[in-house]
Amino acid sequence: MKTGSLVSFARLLERIEILRSGLRWAPQLDRTGVQKILGQVNKLREDVLLLSGVERYKERMSEKAPPRPKATKKRLQALMDRNFVFEGVFGENPKLLEALETVERAARTDLPILIEGESGTGKELLAKLIHAGSDRSEKAFVSVNCGAITSTLLESELFGHVKGAFTGSVKDRKGKFETAKNGIIFLDEIGELSAESQVKLLRVLESGEIQRVGSDEAIRVDTRVLAATNRNLYQMTADEQFREDLYYRLSVISVTLPPLRERTDEIPLLIDYFCAEASEKLNRPALRLSARLRRFLQKHPFPGNIRELRNIIYRVACLADEVGDLQDLPETIRPSSVGPKDSVEGRVPSRFTTLAEARKAATDTAEKEFLEEHLTQTHGNVTQMAKHLEMNRSYLQTLLKNHGVRAKDFKGKPKSAKGS
Repeated sequence: MKTGSLVSFARLLERIEILRSGLRWAPQLDRTGVQKILGQVNKLREDVLLLSGVERYKERMSEKAPPRPKATKKRLQALMDRNFVFEGVFGENPKLLEALETVERAARTDLPILIEGESGTGKELLAKLIHAGSDRSEKAFVSVNCGAITSTLLESELFGHVKGAFTGSVKDRKGKFETAKNGIIFLDEIGELSAESQVKLLRVLESGEIQRVGSDEAIRVDTRVLAATNRNLYQMTADEQFREDLYYRLSVISVTLPPLRERTDEIPLLIDYFCAEASEKLNRPALRLSARLRRFLQKHPFPGNIRELRNIIYRVACLADEVGDLQDLPETIRPSSVGPKDSVEGRVPSRFTTLAEARKAATDTAEKEFLEEHLTQTHGNVTQMAKHLEMNRSYLQTLLKNHGVRAKDFKGKPKSAKGS
């Protein structure tokens, strides 16, 4: 999202002071006044989160950041120079950078854009990003899930209908294309359209006109079309499951969002973002995650991508006491060595018979997690780790050996966020 209109901490502080002054001088607030202030506070929060993301990104781009390929660094710097921000998350996956750079350049045109990628990769967020960076950003953004509407109702949903067009149509109704007039319409799950619906959509794209169901009047609509799918439309055209002419109409600009398992550098940032979001929406204290849960999430393949990660964080925020841990994960992905929470006390059943055993196990676990965390930070460089911790390198090697931790297993791994 473009940040030029947000844009500095000073501006945010100024807006906070204006809000405080308004509250100070308000003798009383009715419900409308409260809702207005809540809206202003929520907008401020969004801007702070976004600006925080920008600062994190700039820090990652600093000289202290680990070496990265020249092509990757060049693209990252170009996007930062143009204040181009994707929902506060800044990945370094080459495919993601290519997609971001493509839509950044295409946003200010009126060309159709097709966004492909697995479910949960953020296709609608990318569509909103295009809208925010376009010349139509002040106009409507209308989203339609083509897979959630039956083919018999889709025409009415997209193009509207007139009174008496069919049973139950008691008045004229605008369709999504008219609602998005002069703005952008986002057609999600476009690959689910029936053959009949594909023909009708193609006619609109070719003529720039729609007809409400039950009417012969042509209505001119200046609406930019963005589409998304988790299916391979190109292959579907070869299999004659999707019209080739419609495919080429929709994919003048085509980008693919890579799955989260290929964008592991984003996972720590997404975790922090969703933890803050979940705590606010569930009205709970700030959520903290154990180091081992963070490591698990960093390695999990996420077949459901960003959506799956968000759902996991919300579940943990709901079930955890003070610190989220492995036992708060869904049973389907929870490690087999970790049991569920005790249904009565809400705690993990004890595996120890004495307090001394429990203390020793806890100490050993904490020590191992500490070593693994710092090996991750130093990419398996024991010398650098010993210097950072001000420890004797030989003693550090002994500790690693005692815990069965091999430094070479951490070489080349992405730097993770520190656990709680």
